[in-house]
Amino acid sequence: MRFLIIIPAHNEEDNLSFTLDSLQKQSSKDFKVVIVNDGSTDRTPEVIRRYTENDSRFETINLQKSEHQPGSKVVHAFKKGLQTQSVDEYEIICKFDADIILPENYLETVQKAFMDHPKYGLVGGLLYVEKDGNWVYEGNSNKHHVRGPMKAYRKECFAQIGGLRETLGWDNIDSILLENLGWKEKVLPELHVRLIKVKGADYTIRPADYYGRYFYFLGLNRFLAYIASSKEAMKSRSPSFFFDILTSYERCRSKNLELKITKEEQKAVNDQRWRMLKKKWLRM
Repeated sequence: MRFLIIIPAHNEEDNLSFTLDSLQKQSSKDFKVVIVNDGSTDRTPEVIRRYTENDSRFETINLQKSEHQPGSKVVHAFKKGLQTQSVDEYEIICKFDADIILPENYLETVQKAFMDHPKYGLVGGLLYVEKDGNWVYEGNSNKHHVRGPMKAYRKECFAQIGGLRETLGWDNIDSILLENLGWKEKVLPELHVRLIKVKGADYTIRPADYYGRYFYFLGLNRFLAYIASSKEAMKSRSPSFFFDILTSYERCRSKNLELKITKEEQKAVNDQRWRMLKKKWLRM
């Protein structure tokens, strides 16, 4: 199975070489890497050039500078990279970040999982971050969800879900839609992926505004959005945080901002959330 790997990169001169080095060291060699230089103003193009000039598996495209917003920008860059390729030549499509370090057996292990399990549609490892000199599990999501920096999709599954959506929440929307279509998402816990940069560190959006917009663009109805907001507020032990999230969510609703999912897909998202709630209630 051949891999097509798309890596959006914006001002990643300090991190990108670690990612590309880890790809060159992979035990599985049958892959193509497209680095999308998304309006970088630092030395990212020079870093990319060191690989594209010496390894035919690496190539790049350059985009003009665009507004840096969570979710939509990175998917926009990914799509631009994907459009330059003949997807029919590949069996696995990957969206990787430009600040991760993959274990040497990452592609080989992902490939084996796809080959052994025909219903696997999305496969990945677990994210680890550096803390006090040690690499520890990031813990920002459950261990059954493949995080955005290291997504590997079976091509048929990727096509059926309609690709990635240019919106906040895209990396949860994909897993819900593929599950609704009968595919499975699989995390391989033995694959430890090192995340160099803390996610969200370069976002200017306030946390409450982020969550409110996230719940809206994920397609949650009002009741489920309020429950999700209360959970985030309880984590921070801040009642005002709850109301700030709701204000952001309701602002999006009042403006009737465009969702990147259909009515049917929105229903699938809400149905999945209801199932999760019911499971938690049954455990109590």
